Amino acid sequence: MDPRRLLRTSAIAAVTAGLLISGCSSGSSSTSASASPHDAGKAGPSDAATAQALAPYYTQKLSWRACGVGKFECATMKAPLDYAKPAGPSINLAVARVKATGPGKRIGSLLVNPGGPGGSAVGYLQSYAGIGYPAPVRARYDMVAVDPRGVARSEPVECLTGKQMDAYTEVDQTPDDPAEQAALAKAFKDFAHGCEAKSGKILPHVSTVEAARDMDVLRGVLGDQKLHYVGASYGTFLGATYAELFPSRTGRLVLDGAMDPSLSSLDMNRDQTAGFETAFKSFAADCVKQKDCPLGTQSVPDASDRLRRFFKDTDAKPIPTGQSRALSESLATTGVIAAMYDQAAWPELRTALTRAMSGDGAGLLALADSYYERDASGKYANLMFANAAVNCLDLPPSFTGPAEVSAALPSFEQASPVFGDGFAWSGLNCTYWPVKATGAPHRIEAKGAAPILVVGTTRDPATPYKWAESLASQLSSGTLLTYEGDGHTAYGRGSDCIDTAINTYLLDGTPPAKGKRCS
Repeated sequence: MDPRRLLRTSAIAAVTAGLLISGCSSGSSSTSASASPHDAGKAGPSDAATAQALAPYYTQKLSWRACGVGKFECATMKAPLDYAKPAGPSINLAVARVKATGPGKRIGSLLVNPGGPGGSAVGYLQSYAGIGYPAPVRARYDMVAVDPRGVARSEPVECLTGKQMDAYTEVDQTPDDPAEQAALAKAFKDFAHGCEAKSGKILPHVSTVEAARDMDVLRGVLGDQKLHYVGASYGTFLGATYAELFPSRTGRLVLDGAMDPSLSSLDMNRDQTAGFETAFKSFAADCVKQKDCPLGTQSVPDASDRLRRFFKDTDAKPIPTGQSRALSESLATTGVIAAMYDQAAWPELRTALTRAMSGDGAGLLALADSYYERDASGKYANLMFANAAVNCLDLPPSFTGPAEVSAALPSFEQASPVFGDGFAWSGLNCTYWPVKATGAPHRIEAKGAAPILVVGTTRDPATPYKWAESLASQLSSGTLLTYEGDGHTAYGRGSDCIDTAINTYLLDGTPPAKGKRCS
């Protein structure tokens, strides 16, 4: 129930969870590896015993078999559950690929990740990247994905039943009194306890650092000397972390919709609050020009006032949807937030708001359900479970309790009069987490890495543009590419300028000129 920390591409947000991956399964025997035991131990403990313990992972062979449709292949890769104890238990990670189509000389493997944390990379590959990336890129790269540990088909984190998640997503995230504050805190506690009860074994081992180390194992298993990668949204943090751990093995990295690893959880949450406010103002400026705008036709401030009143009215009286679930204020807010990721969803949002203001909340509920990856039967993908598990391990919580949230409310309301309260209270999600955070905010320089391309969108709601500026400046070999526009991430969203710059980098390793901007 923390959309502020859910970072994923608009492309993956539009795809049904698990699409085309029903054919993936385990196996064991086909691709040779290329990594020595000494290489395997460079990131983390580097003693000979550790390197020797990791060697079987780097030299394992995968059994590829047809899955999904077309020429996709799937396999299962093993990785240590705990890299500090590489001789201990292992976990199984779902991997998929589609081989380079030609013509042209094969460059290697191109690993992709859609963000989240919690988005299925395998699903993203099979529903979009493996068939929708530019043909020249697919011609010269094997397109590859691995679901990160704890995600989708890689020993997924589980927390609540479908009915429990329905109740969880409806809890009031803008509490008006101590009783509602206590109810929200209880919801977060129950969520955390559910995760511990169902997934206690893996919860301490789903950090971004561990996922990045898994990617290096996959690089070795695939026989690549360098890791080439396109990561979107949270995937940029995963890619930057890989570059920090393995700078000498870093190949061509595209980090699109960048996160800033130097930020605390509180600062990140507050920046995203401002980011969604910027995105909403862009939507509102377009909306008031349309004849069907349900927020008025006068001005952006007028539209903001009307949306705030709508949320308040929905808090007092949820709206029928024609289903067993009514549209609560929390679900209505999530529905609006979902449409901020991509301006192509703005017409749908106008229609959904119009219907909701007339007493039918079905449209906004559908937007919220797509965001949470809830299907028509009431089953949820593990997206939100993995999202919390990774985030709460990567950074210490924003707040220690409701009193600190109350004290921070003015700064959040200043960042966004529309979304500020809800974003602030969502920061309690990691407060009651059963596993102590292992990560901390820090700058990532990745000294010695090859040129890395960082892409930022000026009105990106989920990963504000200043984060891309910051990451590009931190990376010793970073280059910033700017998209002046709306929506979350830039690659493959209609800008020939952006796509050409990224394609050129992926195909010949040459980043765009410093300061390049596209629209």
